[in-house]
Amino acid sequence: MSEILPFILFLTVFITLYGLLHYYFYRKLKSSVILDSIYQKLILVLLFFLFIAPILVNVSIRYGFHLISTIIAYPGYIWMGALFLFFSIHLLMDIYGIIIYIFSRIFSTALLKLRPGNKPSLLITGLMVVGIIFHGGFEAENIGVEKILFETQKLPPEIRSLRIVQISDTHFSNINSVRLARKIVDKINGLNPHIIVSTGDFIDRGLKEKGKVAALFRSIKVPYGKYATTGNHEFYGGITESVEFMEKAGFKMLRNEGITVGDMVNIAGVDDPAAKRFGLDPSVSEDEILKRFSRKKLTILLKHQPRINKKSVGAFDLQLSGHTHNGQIFPFTLITLIFFHYKTGLFMLGKDSYLYVSRGAGTWGPPVRFLSPPEVTLIEFRREG
Repeated sequence: MSEILPFILFLTVFITLYGLLHYYFYRKLKSSVILDSIYQKLILVLLFFLFIAPILVNVSIRYGFHLISTIIAYPGYIWMGALFLFFSIHLLMDIYGIIIYIFSRIFSTALLKLRPGNKPSLLITGLMVVGIIFHGGFEAENIGVEKILFETQKLPPEIRSLRIVQISDTHFSNINSVRLARKIVDKINGLNPHIIVSTGDFIDRGLKEKGKVAALFRSIKVPYGKYATTGNHEFYGGITESVEFMEKAGFKMLRNEGITVGDMVNIAGVDDPAAKRFGLDPSVSEDEILKRFSRKKLTILLKHQPRINKKSVGAFDLQLSGHTHNGQIFPFTLITLIFFHYKTGLFMLGKDSYLYVSRGAGTWGPPVRFLSPPEVTLIEFRREG
């Protein structure tokens, strides 16, 4: 029951909001273009298919119809992004029209000439959406490298620098698969890291070529190992299968536990809060895990969501997180600010503790990014003096 209720709530909210977006689009289309009855019906059928496409994708995955899920996923998820953009852009045009109307009543009716009609508004919005979707597809493909440098006295005398590569939110699935994995692996190999960490949402539902993706990551050789923690999607896709896949990819899972690596750096990982929805409460708290480590060594905390436990601040040098995707598609970026104070980038928390939030290397839903490019992160610690 604890698993079902949150899912029902999420599904209800999703269907309601997504349905309202479709209604908004249809009303704008109908008010701008005169359509015969047959075309109206065809458009309604198409919109209904696109509306239920995300549900059909998940149902297809559940019953093992991978080809069908992939075929539906591309138009369904691209439409999801396009519809959100359409609403965002056209809403601004609606607001502009309202402002012009108010000013025309106050000053002069001649101002009404500045208000675009329904058809031009629809055309302008449509062209902008198409342009952004095409650009966003290329942006999602162009994985960059963010570099962060820290100076520290905690490295042993014989170690001049320690390079850690963070990947996050790869969301390997039916549309993010071997091609994305190869790009990320090539990027990592070019950075020559000592340690690799994954901060959750490594895998999503529907990944068919698990063996090939796992083999690519297993092929990366690093001196001090690969470590990972869970994100919410590891639980949505089945935590047992997700952990098994991560281990086949060469990662050691850190689930509410920590490890000292190379006698120089402590790495701790905590489960995503989604674990509680599946009845998996941690037996030990985050701050209790960190208290077990010596603060004379570097301490890295892997935590999927960029939320701060005030009790832990000062017990770690750097918390690495992801989850937000920096909104993935602007202006959804602004919405993430409502839920997350730390959205993307590096933050100083006090007591010599820092937080870095990755934009992620993959995409969830639409295979599109706009003003939020994907990243692999290189964190380098250099010994002072």
